[in-house]
Amino acid sequence: MPIRKSLHGATRRARHGARQRRAPVSFDRWLDRLVAIAVSTALLVGGVALAVAFL
Repeated sequence: MPIRKSLHGATRRARHGARQRRAPVSFDRWLDRLVAIAVSTALLVGGVALAVAFL
């Protein structure tokens, strides 16, 4: 009878080595603000372009 191998490879274990670094809170706020400004600008430009296309 053949030996069955696990379909998922080795068992998964928690990694004890390197941990993910979190960005500082001030950087997160700055990045959130930058993304909000970029999205708002894109929506405004898209709205103006749509209005100009229909006029």
